[in-house]
Amino acid sequence: MIRTDDDVVALAATVNDPEIPVLSIRDLGILRDGRLEPDGAVHLTITPTYSGCPAMDAIRDDLQRVFRDAGYEKVSVDLVLSPAWTTDWMTDEGKAKLAEYGIAPPTGKAHMGRIKLGLAVKCPRCHSLNTRELSRFGSTSCKALYVCQDCREPFDYFKVL
Repeated sequence: MIRTDDDVVALAATVNDPEIPVLSIRDLGILRDGRLEPDGAVHLTITPTYSGCPAMDAIRDDLQRVFRDAGYEKVSVDLVLSPAWTTDWMTDEGKAKLAEYGIAPPTGKAHMGRIKLGLAVKCPRCHSLNTRELSRFGSTSCKALYVCQDCREPFDYFKVL
């Protein structure tokens, strides 16, 4: 039974990202808010990792399904683009899950302005820093494709945004 806004957020956090199924939308940092109104309506706010992220429709549908399965018929999901999502919103637990799944988590913090600094990306398999970028875009827009030059395995890197 949902009684508080925290209960709303906790139930919403059971929804996983369809592109990275080991991450909940809370781990990913895209779940921004959840409220229970006095009339029993549920309002959720999410922010996409990219403005054109194709997973948003699936996430919205999954959120509505989870709350309807719990007995809440009035469910609205607002997609908010501002402030823009940043990898700084990912949880430490989410970053650890990425590494266990074989995707190198973002390193460092998102930067402001035009300073561009290349940091070494650690291989999620052998932990070597002897890696190089093969393509700025990996299996999805939020990831880049890297290869480890020690173990020779390619891997996705979740870019710092």
